[in-house]
Amino acid sequence: MEAVFLIVVLFLAYANGANDNFKGVATLYGCGSASYRTAIVFGTAAVFAGSILSLFVARGLIAGFSGEGLVPDQIIGNGSFLPAVGFGTAVTVMLAARLGLPVSTTHSLVGGLLGAGWMAVGADVNYGRLGAAFAAPLLLSPLAAFALIAIIYPFFSYLQRRLQITRDSCICIGMRGSMRPAVLLVRNLEAPDAAGARLTLELGDTAECRSFFSGRFLGVSTQNLLNVLHYISAASVSFARGLNDAPKIAALLLASSWTGLSGSGWPMVAVALAMAAGGLLSARRVAETMSHRITPLDHGQGLSANLVTAVLVIFASGHGLPVSTTHVSVGSISAIGALTGRGNAGMIRGIVLAWVVTLPVAMMAGALSYMLLAG
Repeated sequence: MEAVFLIVVLFLAYANGANDNFKGVATLYGCGSASYRTAIVFGTAAVFAGSILSLFVARGLIAGFSGEGLVPDQIIGNGSFLPAVGFGTAVTVMLAARLGLPVSTTHSLVGGLLGAGWMAVGADVNYGRLGAAFAAPLLLSPLAAFALIAIIYPFFSYLQRRLQITRDSCICIGMRGSMRPAVLLVRNLEAPDAAGARLTLELGDTAECRSFFSGRFLGVSTQNLLNVLHYISAASVSFARGLNDAPKIAALLLASSWTGLSGSGWPMVAVALAMAAGGLLSARRVAETMSHRITPLDHGQGLSANLVTAVLVIFASGHGLPVSTTHVSVGSISAIGALTGRGNAGMIRGIVLAWVVTLPVAMMAGALSYMLLAG
């Protein structure tokens, strides 16, 4: 039974990596700063670092997701409850990853806890603790992300205008549906410089048909500075995700009745490795959704979204609040789409619907798993 339990938890960690590891670097891929492979390797390394650090700074999350206070202690240690929670959550998250839907592992874990808890003790589940400790942070975090973007993004746009930072743009010329359209890169489209420089045309390929910032800030190329800051913000989001998610999954192992396990650090390391494997091998479908299907992004917009996500998730991790990196990240990117008027409303509605469905699906999976294991 112990070996099966370990496999279940590592499967959950793998599913978490598949669905979540790309979320911190989605804006890098979306605006063309990095290829898919570069982005996922970079993001996974940062997630792994955050997961290892969570051994020391995120003990509050470990206690919260062990089921402590939600169901009686004897249920947590009965050998069926925690494996049922893990399996129900893993099935839910992996199914969403296969469908390309960015759902919350935190949300799924809450569903798994509820479903298995309901099957184990019925109405004796402590729903009051669930609402105070889990539901409020999950519901409020995307709203907080949206509000912060509504403040930060207009401020950055104002700075861009004040510093007279312009964009290099391009014109794509070719037959509609053509596989190889010609691209004319039009330099300094917004305004020539004081010396009277004229517009220039250069022939390029479709990979170059993106928006870039021109000019210098404090003697440094504006575009290069944005790239560096964008990578730092992406690393921060990914690091914060590992810091916030690894303890929730490792909590299942650390709360088990295995002799000496509660004082060991290896479960967190095992979870971190499985999360990394899931991201590297199975993240592509969620990556396309996050990077290209919610809203088009440029470098400044991606930086804004990542800064908000990193700040909120790191703050929550430090205070033991189980926010969802998914909810915060999607909330930030969707807010950019709303402010620019370029958001894909249909895709956003589909993601929100997936969030609504996640809880009952995870509850049913957790309940069914407990019924099979306990029976």
